[in-house]
Amino acid sequence: MKTLRYRIGNDVKPGILDAEGNIRDASGVVSDWNNENVTVEKLNEVKNVDFNSLPKVENNDGIAPCVCKSSIGKFICIGLNYADHAKESGLEVPPEPVIFFKATSAIIGPNDNVEIPRKSVKSDWEVELGIVIGKETKYISESQSQSHIAGYCVINDLSEREFQIEHSGQWVKGKSCDTFGPIGPYLVTPDEVPDPQNLKMWLDVNGKRMQDGSTSTMVYGVNFLISYLSQFMSLQPGDIISTGTPPGVGMGMNPQVFLKPGDEMKLGIEGLGEQKQITISA
Repeated sequence: MKTLRYRIGNDVKPGILDAEGNIRDASGVVSDWNNENVTVEKLNEVKNVDFNSLPKVENNDGIAPCVCKSSIGKFICIGLNYADHAKESGLEVPPEPVIFFKATSAIIGPNDNVEIPRKSVKSDWEVELGIVIGKETKYISESQSQSHIAGYCVINDLSEREFQIEHSGQWVKGKSCDTFGPIGPYLVTPDEVPDPQNLKMWLDVNGKRMQDGSTSTMVYGVNFLISYLSQFMSLQPGDIISTGTPPGVGMGMNPQVFLKPGDEMKLGIEGLGEQKQITISA
C-alpha cells in the first residue's frame, strides 16, 4: 500500500494510491497520516479497505510530506553508510554507524522548493532510503526489525557542507536548514518492498545524473540499523530514519559542485516514487 498526503488549498488531507495510480481520499478512514495512524496495526487494518470505494481525487494543490510533520518525534540520520560514498568523502567506513539528527523543522513535501540558506556556499544533495517506524521499538533484535516498520520513503538529505564540516561542532547545523528534508511522495508499506537492500536509487541536477546507486551497497542494512538504534533510544511511530547516500554528491566531485538558486533536482528510489525540487534563495 502507498499512502500519501495531498494539499487542497491550505488544507492537507490523507490519501491512498489505488491500483491504477489514482489518489483516493482517505479522510473517511483516518484523520491524517500522523503518528497515531502510521502504526503497523493501523496500516494493516486500512489495507482491508476497498480503495475503489473511496472518493477519487481529481485535482490537488501539491503533495505534502508523507507523514504529518508535527507528529514526527525524531528525524535520525546515518552518515557514511555507503563504502563508496565514504571513499569520495575522504573518510573511512566507521566501525559502527554514525548517528546524527536532522531538525524536524527541515521537513517539506517532495516537490516543494528548497531554500539555499543565507551565506551558503556549499549546499549539497543526497538521495536516501527513509524508514518510517510503526511500532514502539526498544532493545529489539535484528530479526525483529521488520515487524516495527510502517513503511519506506524517499528522502533528500540536503546538507550545507561548510556549515556541517568547517564551522566546528556537530553536523546538525549543516543538515537542519529549513527545507533540507523533503520526504515522500509516498509511505510504502513493507509488503511492497520485499527486499529493501536491493533498490535502485538516483538523483539528477539540472538534467545531469549525479547519483546512480543501489541500497545493495549499504554498509549497515535496514534491519541492523533499527536494532542498533533501539539499543540507545526508544523509537516511536512516525519517527524517521534516513539511511545514508550512495556516491555522487557535490562535495565528492573534482572540482566540487554545489547547488545555487534556480537549480532543479529530480530523485527517486525504485518502487518508492520520485521527487522534484527547485532551489530558491532563502
